[in-house]
Amino acid sequence: MISSLYTRVVLTFLASVIGGTVIAFFATTWIFQDKLNENLQSNLFDFGQDVVHIYNTLPLDEAEAFVSEMKQLHSYYIRIYTTTDQFRSYGELKGQEPFSVTNEEVQQVLDGQNVHINGIDTIFLGLPIKTERGNQAIFIEPLTSSSNSFLIKFVLTFLFCSLIAGSLLILVAAIFLVRPIKKLTKATRLIADGDFNIQLNIKQKGEIGMLARSFEEMMRDLQQLEQMRREFVTNVSHEVQSPLTSISGFAIALKQVNLSDEERSSYLDIIITETVRISKISDSLLKLSVLESQSLQMKLVTFDLDEQIRRVIVAIQPQWSARNIQFDLDLSPTSITADYDLLDQVWINLIANGIKFSEKDSQMSITIKQDSKNTIVCISDSGIGILPEDQKHIFDRFFKADRSHSQTYGGSGMGLAIVKQIVSLHQGDIRVESEYGKGTTFIVTLPILIDT
Repeated sequence: MISSLYTRVVLTFLASVIGGTVIAFFATTWIFQDKLNENLQSNLFDFGQDVVHIYNTLPLDEAEAFVSEMKQLHSYYIRIYTTTDQFRSYGELKGQEPFSVTNEEVQQVLDGQNVHINGIDTIFLGLPIKTERGNQAIFIEPLTSSSNSFLIKFVLTFLFCSLIAGSLLILVAAIFLVRPIKKLTKATRLIADGDFNIQLNIKQKGEIGMLARSFEEMMRDLQQLEQMRREFVTNVSHEVQSPLTSISGFAIALKQVNLSDEERSSYLDIIITETVRISKISDSLLKLSVLESQSLQMKLVTFDLDEQIRRVIVAIQPQWSARNIQFDLDLSPTSITADYDLLDQVWINLIANGIKFSEKDSQMSITIKQDSKNTIVCISDSGIGILPEDQKHIFDRFFKADRSHSQTYGGSGMGLAIVKQIVSLHQGDIRVESEYGKGTTFIVTLPILIDT
């Protein structure tokens, strides 16, 4: 099995050159054979007419002397028959076998007819001449190679030269063709080893260029994902380590026998709180994994979206009441077909997110609009906002915007990734509009009917 791309390319090109040249050989032979023969026949006929004219106008002795001295005898062999079995010849065959003339052909010419033979390997011409000794027959044969032999030699030479020149060009071209593939292969190995600082420098266009551009985009995405993964591991490790440290510390403290009931109860409350924190992190990880799996089956039902959002606001009342957040609701009656539980999670995450980043005694607004195809939900807060460079990554997994506030507001950076995945499962779209320091608006667009 030939595994090298370079070898396969070269062999493919060589086979193409050889096959194409062989086809060209037969095509050229077929096309030019008649033309070459026609050219030889024309020259042969003209020479034969000249010789006949000499014999017809000069006395026989002078004609024979003149013909025997002709320079054209280097190219033609002449035989003059007086009877079917008697002839005299002019010219040297130079190792070439003379053509075979039958008695019937000689007699035809003696009777005044022209004989023209155009065979595969033989071309000759028979013409009648009149002398004072009576009618005679002259047969002329070209001493040069036949048209077919000449054509075969020519095309074989062309084939050999074409094969050599084509092979050299193909070897060079294949090197340039395979070089970017080798670069991509080497880059793939480096990426597999965790090295993303790779410069391909492939400036070709066409399919190879498109492959290189796509590879570079993939490399940047992988680099970004790797950075996000590291940040996520760091964040989760910190998020988990902190409650684990508290749980461990207060569990050890509970072993003291001289603790008061009030202290013991306080320690137990802290342990329970930190346990809930770890549980939430684990739940978010599990939920995101389930949402991204191919096996998830949504349970589509038709319900009133405005009522669902009102129930969510009521359910998280402790969060917004503690911060004295007021709501401005514009929820027109809206019916939608979707997975009720999954959308419930969307509104909980978005509204809770807005509450978390809003100032105390501020206001949030929620509106619903609907056209013939889509339902649009806008959730706005007047919180700290999102930096412009963070907005394009806000829905990425493990991403936490404005890291300077991460200790203050907490969170694992997976809430919006979960929202994005749920909206995508509903064939919808979510985008963010934010001005840093002034607030953020999340705009969720959902189709009224989902294609199943």
